[in-house]
Amino acid sequence: MKITVIGRGNVGGGLARRWERAGHTVTELGREGGDASDADAVLVAVPSTAIGDALGKVSGLEGKVVIDATNAFTGRNEEFESLAHEIKSHVSGPVAKSFNCNFAAIYDEIDSQRVPPGSLYAAEDGAADVTEQLIRDAGYEPVSVGGLGSARMLEDHLGLMMAISEGGLGRFFYRDAKPGEL
Repeated sequence: MKITVIGRGNVGGGLARRWERAGHTVTELGREGGDASDADAVLVAVPSTAIGDALGKVSGLEGKVVIDATNAFTGRNEEFESLAHEIKSHVSGPVAKSFNCNFAAIYDEIDSQRVPPGSLYAAEDGAADVTEQLIRDAGYEPVSVGGLGSARMLEDHLGLMMAISEGGLGRFFYRDAKPGEL
């Protein structure tokens, strides 16, 4: 699959490396923007306050599956139900929310886990299959929380995750599984 990653930080750069190792062709775009015309899927991993500016500098987004990995650390535009909905206002293809509840700083430890850690996602029809594949290809097990209407819940879930981390566990993986699958 051809993937364009918008954002070269810990999340964008880290996922780009994992997807390249899984055999995907990845183009990374930074602040200067660029063209996503050749992409099958696009990941947005920029500060929440930079969504409009970042997407405004990228051409070729029409009809692409777009995965939103942003978090509201720097604030949010409350005109939108979620950051994923803000991204949707800039693109014409199906949108998903994923990777925002996974710690990028421990991406390099994914492969040494006994079982694949989980990655929560919310996706519109048309984005779920690609999102699940890219979650698996990054080394995670996809866990759906429903449609894009659940994206804000994933963004707000980050507060709980940070409290757990700061409460003494540190950066962590999680696994949601049916009984008997652990």
